[in-house]
Amino acid sequence: MDYKSAGVSIEAGEELVDRIKPLVRSTFTPRVMTDIGLFGACFDARFPEYEHPVLVSSVDGVGTKLKVAFMTGKHDTVGQCLVNHCVNDILVCGASPLYFMDYFATGKLAIGTAEQVISGFAKACRENACALIGGETAEMPSMYSEGEYDVAGTIVGVVEKSKMLRGDSVQEGDILLGLRSTGLHTNGYSLARSVLFPRLAPETYCDDLGMTLGEALLAVHKSYLPVIKPILERPDAHELVHGLSHITGGGIVGNTKRVVPKHLHLEVDWSAWELPPLFARIQREGAVADEEMRHVFNLGIGFVIITPESSVDALSQLLPEKPVVMGRVGAN
Repeated sequence: MDYKSAGVSIEAGEELVDRIKPLVRSTFTPRVMTDIGLFGACFDARFPEYEHPVLVSSVDGVGTKLKVAFMTGKHDTVGQCLVNHCVNDILVCGASPLYFMDYFATGKLAIGTAEQVISGFAKACRENACALIGGETAEMPSMYSEGEYDVAGTIVGVVEKSKMLRGDSVQEGDILLGLRSTGLHTNGYSLARSVLFPRLAPETYCDDLGMTLGEALLAVHKSYLPVIKPILERPDAHELVHGLSHITGGGIVGNTKRVVPKHLHLEVDWSAWELPPLFARIQREGAVADEEMRHVFNLGIGFVIITPESSVDALSQLLPEKPVVMGRVGAN
């Protein structure tokens, strides 16, 4: 017996590293101090432009969106989704990303597939000015079905302590402004797949979606960093933004209430925007109740800005597209 006959190919892992080196290096910023392949990744932690830098970190995955990637054979978008999801999570605190690390696990390493996934990591890292500083590829026979894999990622960012957003600025009467999502993002796929795939195939073209079902479900999870960061860097940022919320599992209320003080509550106007076609199809074909839809999905709103009522017009003019005025903060 040898390792290869037991299901693990060290050579395949080494070939993958050689293939992805240019992708990874394309994300490096001047602060990256080590090349790919060392035991640890090193990052220069001097922040002369910050008076009191605070590091903000988050870890996540993309859930069963991966199942759609397996069904379609398209693997270059889920990596982007993972990076952007993590970027949005720390953005809620006001942080900008510094570096990202990935974990890719599979039963038998398919080099081409892994390369596609990692190319997605690299693309999103470049777009978010974030270094893909290191990662781990694990080949574990019998742990995964043939052709399947799992991914997870960790991100580290930085924010000035005095500019951190922790929800303590949110006040009664503040307005909820919603920014549109690009689809399901990375949540609710177990329900969506259960509803859609017994009836339809990923390659089914849907007139209401303007694309195939698989394409709609694999739409890249949007990064809101390019929209939000310029606002947070303004001198009057504290007058424009009292809180931020990334809409992931738990829906609009479940996530936004995490940044609202306990003595306040959310008053969401669910009629303020039209349900996008993909969500409408899921609800219709699965006979899913409104409350369940609101609890599971983002319903077309991927990010929420909590702003004083007096700042709604000024803030709206700074955004690239018109936000949804979707409710307010009330007192208990």
